[in-house]
Amino acid sequence: MDTISFIKKYADHPKYMSPVGTKLNTRSWQTEAPLRMFLNNLNVEVAEDPKNLIVYGGSGKAARDLDSARKIIEMLLKLNNDESLLVQSGKPVGIVRTHEQAPRVLIANSNLVPAWANWEHYEKLRKNGLIMFGQMTAGSWIYIGTQGILQGTYETFSSCADKHFNGSLRGKLLVSGGLGGMGGAQPLAATMNGATFLGADIDPERIEKRLKTKYIDRMTYSYEEAKKWIIEAKNKKENLSVGLVSDIGDLLENLINDNIIPEILTDQTSAHDPINGYVPSGLKLEEAIQLRKENQIKYKDLSLKSMARHVNLMLKLKSLGSITFDYGNNLREFAKQGGAEDAFNFNGFVPEYIRPLFCEGKGPFRWVALSGDPKDIYTTDEALIKAFPNNKNLRTWLTQAAEKIKFQGLPSRICWLGMGEREKAGLIFNDLVREGKISAPIVIGRDHLDCGSVASPYRETEGMLDGSDAISDWPLLNLMSNTAGGATWVSFHHGGGVGMGYSQHAGMVILVDGTNRAETCIKRVLHNDPALGIIRHSDAGYSDANENLKKFNLEI
Repeated sequence: MDTISFIKKYADHPKYMSPVGTKLNTRSWQTEAPLRMFLNNLNVEVAEDPKNLIVYGGSGKAARDLDSARKIIEMLLKLNNDESLLVQSGKPVGIVRTHEQAPRVLIANSNLVPAWANWEHYEKLRKNGLIMFGQMTAGSWIYIGTQGILQGTYETFSSCADKHFNGSLRGKLLVSGGLGGMGGAQPLAATMNGATFLGADIDPERIEKRLKTKYIDRMTYSYEEAKKWIIEAKNKKENLSVGLVSDIGDLLENLINDNIIPEILTDQTSAHDPINGYVPSGLKLEEAIQLRKENQIKYKDLSLKSMARHVNLMLKLKSLGSITFDYGNNLREFAKQGGAEDAFNFNGFVPEYIRPLFCEGKGPFRWVALSGDPKDIYTTDEALIKAFPNNKNLRTWLTQAAEKIKFQGLPSRICWLGMGEREKAGLIFNDLVREGKISAPIVIGRDHLDCGSVASPYRETEGMLDGSDAISDWPLLNLMSNTAGGATWVSFHHGGGVGMGYSQHAGMVILVDGTNRAETCIKRVLHNDPALGIIRHSDAGYSDANENLKKFNLEI
């Protein structure tokens, strides 16, 4: 198929979809894999707004503009295995000579010199067509729909249950805002842990999408109806999830007025971006969209004041007994800028619930069946359950995931695996492809939110023991290690999760095609990647990480 015909079939804007099956469209699986994943990121089942190339988070894009998207496709269709494509903030800018075990694509998104690393300067550059925001996995082509964050959210809520409620959220009310590409995982993660869930989003389309994919049980525009449903479910200890079309601040205010105090309170609105993400209270969605175009200074001021109100209401509920934590969207910082002086009087989710896992090299291990056949994912589920018989949490997760998760785009799966486990899983998958038990190659990747791949002082690296929260040498070392190890594509981004100026992070994806080349690269990349997490946390002084440093012979 020629390039024009391929684009007409698979990338007829805004209708994107990945090829499936075993037939190659490119010169090898090393380039077919990033091509399929790029198109999958923009599939309407996966992406929030394919028309504007936005994958998730309100502004996280897969490509800078339509011309860049088409050029990326053209380049991948003809790229050789001794070449690598360079992508600068969503625009392909060149091809360099490399080798067969080098990454086929090298990506850098929204990186700015620190003194210029803010939304105001970014916006000037964006308006001139010079940059785009890649979020974490939007611009690195390994977003897999809401499932991508689901398992991490499940782990967080499970850890919260262990810490505060003797291991179960049955009969507990969990309240949050934001039901988009990231926050949309919350209702299912909550009910999988037994909780009753109430979430608010001002955009009804986001809740409707969660209904279609069965991530949420019910939807309403009425606070009174939502209240009736969640009170009945909580009293019966039913794990029901409800999505309310509402401003989150209005919802919290109503709960306080009605003396309904949730046991758990968090938030995943798009607060990382006060202009193109967060919607200020008092504005209808259509009015907010118009104001963004007409007066961004006024819009940002309204957002910051709304976030201040939002956080002050969270603090009020915290004082009334709610277990309250930030879910990593920079809400607290922008609320402080908006006038909430005590915005940081509750912690982020990583120091509260996730850091012990990071010390084991654990993090979000995800994989995608390039065949498009769900059976390939179910085969990998069974293989992992068999490979890790003593990992009860993994068995529970994979069993429930197979039953409850509707695939979006190419079939995929995610689970949290640690040092040693990732490499073992990758080699098992490679053997399954080699033996024909999986019908076509798969790719293994992860969220940038991982144990050793991110510097984010208000999220992943908040409150490090040695005060090294803002040191971003670590994600750069992660990037270089995975590049040297032979990942199939690598990425380095700025701002994902919490916004411009507040994070730097690296991503990687590796092809599993049953070859000896893949086996060699898997052994390096899926060792190096989690090893960076243990090394980073050991260097910061965490005793658990020190023990794992010795256990896995990572000492120097």
